[in-house]
Formats: sequence, C-alpha cells, structure tokens
Amino acid sequence: MKIKVCGMKDPQNIAEIADLNPDYMGFIFFEKSPRYAETLNPEVMKSINPNIKKAGVFVNMETEQILHTAKKFHLDALQLHGNEKPELCRKLKDHGFEIIKAFQVDDKFDFDTTRSYAGVSDYFLFDTKSTGWGGSGVKFDHEILNRYDFYKPYFISGGIELKDIPVILSGDFPLPATIDINSRFELSPGMKDVALVARAIENVKQYNAQYYES
Repeated sequence: MKIKVCGMKDPQNIAEIADLNPDYMGFIFFEKSPRYAETLNPEVMKSINPNIKKAGVFVNMETEQILHTAKKFHLDALQLHGNEKPELCRKLKDHGFEIIKAFQVDDKFDFDTTRSYAGVSDYFLFDTKSTGWGGSGVKFDHEILNRYDFYKPYFISGGIELKDIPVILSGDFPLPATIDINSRFELSPGMKDVALVARAIENVKQYNAQYYES
C-alpha cells in the first residue's frame, strides 16, 4: 500500500512533507484550484527525494501544454482529472510518464467506462463526483468499489481523513494500490498539517509491515 499527499504548493510545507517520505506528492496545475501550483519555483522540485514520485494533476489541458509543464517541474507522473481521451493518455505515456487516469464516481457510475483506459494508464484514480474537478473534500462512498471487478490497480481519493484510513485498509472492498489524501489534512488550501500527515503515513507503514510479516 502506498500513500500520496496531494495539493502541495508552499515550498517550506513541501520540504516538511517530503521529510516524511510519502510515496507520491501531488501538484495541481489547474487554474481554478485553490491549490494551483503554477507559481511554484521549479527548483523546489529538484530538492525532493527522488524516491518520492512527483505527480502533476491536470484537467482537460492540451498535450503539449502538459508536456511543457511536466518538463518544467520535473514530474514523474501525470494525473489526468478531466475528460481526457485514451489517445491523449497514450501520447503522454509514450513520453515515459506514469499515467494516473481519474474518474469521478457516484452510485450511478459504470465501471465499464474505465476499460478503454486500461492499456494507456498505469493506475486509475476514483474520486467523489462533484461539480468541480476534485479537491471538494466530499466523502467518497467506498462501498461503490465493491462493483469494481477490473484488474487495473487504483488510487482512492475523495474527502479521506485520518479515521478513514483503517477502514480503507480493512479490505471490505477491493484494496487500492494508493491512498490519496488532500483537503482533510490541511490547515488551509495547499498547506498540509504535517503532524496529521505523519500519522497517516505511519498508519500505512504499519499496515505494510504487518502485511509483509503475515
């Protein structure tokens, strides 16, 4: 099990979270997001431990613009959170990036719609359906995932807070590859509560230790 801390934009906060060694750190390149990271100095990214994957979050952006941003900010993974087609995912994947294709899910969501993305993405990400493009803090009904019977590993997102992590790890629905935390671990948009994030990461590490011992 891995953990991603998304919505980073403050240099000092980035350094503090990086010291906790999450598996991923997420940076949002969507102008309407309060966690918009475009103004961040790209040199900050170079200081992050290379073992931590830097994921850029994009919403309905053109291929060349995504590639320009990915190169500028030294990204490892691209999280596509809009209505991107499989063809765009393939183009980006062919450039060597890890591709995370996000889907907004509610109780009417048809998981079969994800199948055309299976060969052009490394992971899916399931988030709460909202009027925006994620980061709403609205709770995701995890029970919906019992309808997911596809092999593609996925990230779970959607209003996750500390008390939800043991529930996610309980295995009452298909286990995700990565837990994606954001708004419920913040002091303000883009500013993470370092102590709270540390507890989340420790929970996941303890689970992994127990899993590999059993």
